[in-house]
Amino acid sequence: MAMKTDNAAQTEKTDRRVGWKQAPDDVRANILDTAQKEFAENGFSGARVDAIAARTKTSKRMLYYYFGNKEQLYLEVLRASYQEVRTAEQSLNLETLAPDDAMRQIVRFTVNHHVANPDFIRLVMIENIHHGRFIRQLNEIQELNAGAIRSLEKIYKAGCAAGLFRKDIKPIDIHWLISALAFFSVSNQATFGWLFEKYLTGARADLADSLGEDIVLRFLANHG
Repeated sequence: MAMKTDNAAQTEKTDRRVGWKQAPDDVRANILDTAQKEFAENGFSGARVDAIAARTKTSKRMLYYYFGNKEQLYLEVLRASYQEVRTAEQSLNLETLAPDDAMRQIVRFTVNHHVANPDFIRLVMIENIHHGRFIRQLNEIQELNAGAIRSLEKIYKAGCAAGLFRKDIKPIDIHWLISALAFFSVSNQATFGWLFEKYLTGARADLADSLGEDIVLRFLANHG
């Protein structure tokens, strides 16, 4: 009876592996999602390929088949993480909104995204610890973010033309301010939250609807 049970388990395992081989995009997505968590928790140096493989629905051999080696996998995780946030940002249809409403939407989206994706924030923190050693190899990420600045610039110029925004601000400075507000609420959650009675503990999405939007719109406001 035990032998039949073992055989059945092996058959199920084999069938599952075959199914994943038939869906390479699903295999890649599962590996990347799992690898993001491992790298975010342990950094590049501390992350283990064995641990990633054990947490996925595929084998270590297939992991190397898709990504080559640990560094290439890490690079793909970085690329996919930035691609995800920029793709989601592009789906906001900001061109249909008034400039001030569009700017509010960007703040709301950025804060909510970062709060919901702490692994992304940890990856960025790890890259800064490494002085951008890996991200510098991904020129396409630089272009991705340049596109985000161009979109922000269009909104800003429309706001200036409508008399809503003052005209002495660089779009990159607006992006920096939004990113700083969103990033801090996640990156400093443990320390700031402990020092100041858990102020940042839990989801701080309300920052998007109050403090974050208020700060950015006051910064941009044309008082003339």
